[in-house]
Amino acid sequence: MLRLSKLADCATVLLVHLGRHEGLATAAALAVETGVPEPTVAKLLKGLASSGLVLSHRGARGGYRLAGELEKVTVAAVIAAVDGPIAITACCDGRECEHSSLCGLSGQWDVVNDAILSTLNSITLADMGRHAERLPRRGPALAPVTTVGAESPSVTEAVS
Repeated sequence: MLRLSKLADCATVLLVHLGRHEGLATAAALAVETGVPEPTVAKLLKGLASSGLVLSHRGARGGYRLAGELEKVTVAAVIAAVDGPIAITACCDGRECEHSSLCGLSGQWDVVNDAILSTLNSITLADMGRHAERLPRRGPALAPVTTVGAESPSVTEAVS
């Protein structure tokens, strides 16, 4: 089964949210906003900074910001930054395959791999985030509120 890794999925979510922040965002704030555990956020941000997709600013007022624009960062770039080169079989990334002398399909897998890569390169973080614009943020402003009377709905009821 072809499946995106959980880390690549989480990285995409983080980058879409990060790209919407004005200024810097901390790992803790992104964890609250996205629901991704803070240790995972910190690990991903470190790797994304190493790959150049995210800029890191140290210090008391430090944090992270997207290095480019949401419209220019592709899903393929995110996956490659987190998981390495996109290759659906060993023969697609130049590795030796124990069945290559009998298989005869290596060229065909290249066609499939190129189609997948082309599609992932055509989808940007802005494209991915279009649906997320309609979703409420998970931050503290939308935390459930206990109400005293029936006439005052909680925040979770108000956004439903």
